[in-house]
Amino acid sequence: GSADRSHQKRFSEVQKERREQAQRTVLISCPNKISEKKFLKYLSQHGPINNHFFYESYGLHAIVEFCRKESVSSLQDATYTPSTGKETAIPFRSRFFNVKLKNPSTSEKPPIQCSNQSPPSSRKLLELLCYAESIDDQLNTLLKAFQITEENAKLRHLTCSLIEDIAAAYFPYCTVRPFGSSVNSFGKLGCDLDMFLDLDETGRLHAQKTSGNFLMEFQVKNVPSERIATQKILSVLGECLDHFGPGCVGVQKILNARCPLVRFSHQASGFQCDLSTNNRIALKSSELLYIYGALDSRVRALVFSIRCWARARSLTSSIPGAWITNFSLTMMVIFFLQRRSPPVLPTLDYLKTLAGTEDKCIIEGHNCTFISDLNRIKPSGNTETLELLLKEFFEYFGNFAFNKNSINIRQGREQNKPDSSPLHIQNPFETSLNISKNVNQSQLEKFVELARESAWVLQQEDQDRPSSSYQPWGLALVLPSASNSMSLAKKKRKLPPRERIKNLLESIRSDNTEDSINTSGKRTISTRA
Repeated sequence: GSADRSHQKRFSEVQKERREQAQRTVLISCPNKISEKKFLKYLSQHGPINNHFFYESYGLHAIVEFCRKESVSSLQDATYTPSTGKETAIPFRSRFFNVKLKNPSTSEKPPIQCSNQSPPSSRKLLELLCYAESIDDQLNTLLKAFQITEENAKLRHLTCSLIEDIAAAYFPYCTVRPFGSSVNSFGKLGCDLDMFLDLDETGRLHAQKTSGNFLMEFQVKNVPSERIATQKILSVLGECLDHFGPGCVGVQKILNARCPLVRFSHQASGFQCDLSTNNRIALKSSELLYIYGALDSRVRALVFSIRCWARARSLTSSIPGAWITNFSLTMMVIFFLQRRSPPVLPTLDYLKTLAGTEDKCIIEGHNCTFISDLNRIKPSGNTETLELLLKEFFEYFGNFAFNKNSINIRQGREQNKPDSSPLHIQNPFETSLNISKNVNQSQLEKFVELARESAWVLQQEDQDRPSSSYQPWGLALVLPSASNSMSLAKKKRKLPPRERIKNLLESIRSDNTEDSINTSGKRTISTRA
């Protein structure tokens, strides 16, 4: 839970450190039979190395972080632009290198240990869940298996830094910042990399206040609107990435979307990237989720498990459409945790009351103010187990009055829906917007039905771990896979008609308020950690 929180860094501090770290880092494509020891010795000529790791993405790559930024320049000065007889190289000087062996050796070398950059397969996940000690352990195991690793986080920030190098050719003082899943602590291995070009500091960073009767301004070109300016900037950057960006392939300029963007694949890192401009509200949303994820260890474990459940049940999809999004699911979990007694998480309005002068933030007329110092937020007194919270989540939303109520994490209470959308989740900052406007009635009904079914399945289970080491139990029973589809099919056949499930859940809930042994010898769930 939240009882033993040590000092935690602000979101802005973490991002600043990551960015500075990325600026001292290089990406190198390596031959498979490279000697790690000789490779590091060679690079050390340019300065001491802080750390490094290898990974696979269209071949072997190394991420090498130097202790000093000057080492990167030294390495660049010692690097050549390749020349071949058939094709002509565009002489672009970046921090993405290719190393070749002058005299390839045939002697055996120790195999390179590669850092994993992918989530586990369904089979591997099922195996991990089956061997867990408890349902709480299952949720934490799933979190550990799917969460972005330290190495993956470094790779994401380096990729943004490499794109920033390209954008800086046009806008020398720009910053390319990652936002969304890559930085909000709820991203899983393999998720897309969202980034935005921050031009707000351009022209202001190095402006010196001068005395006298004159005010100096840059001579610039003007366009009719900010949207047109955004489209022009992204159009040029899209062309630049396509023609000059090493490893950038499949560049698409999606300039007529509500939020114009450039989409591309960065092959060397393996990321699908979306680049937009000045998306500062999205960055504040990322910071808010980072705070909620850091306040209590149960939050991320529950969110990851619910999102994994939704994907396994085809409630979410990587293809845009009428499906519930991961962001909507995360908001639903946060809202549910605000509704517990006592609350696991505070409301956004409460976080706003704790904010200091330095936290005040108004973006495009929207009040995005909330406290940034995690250490000033009082820990929750709620001690409910993850096991109970998982079951209660399914029961809560299996019986939620979606037809009349909306979800609002700003106030942490149900409100009358302002429109007829099947699912209404208020955008925490742009409060007139519904973040789940895309969800249709049939998808919402599917979510409710599966939430009720999952609540029922979990309540029927013997809470003790099965004697068979590879028998699906607990969380594994509500995540369909090839290994447990037969088990789930049996459960489904036992299900009572839908109209009786609500009454059944209520009766089960009233019976299971204490940790006790029932007449059949099965242990009922504990309501406290």
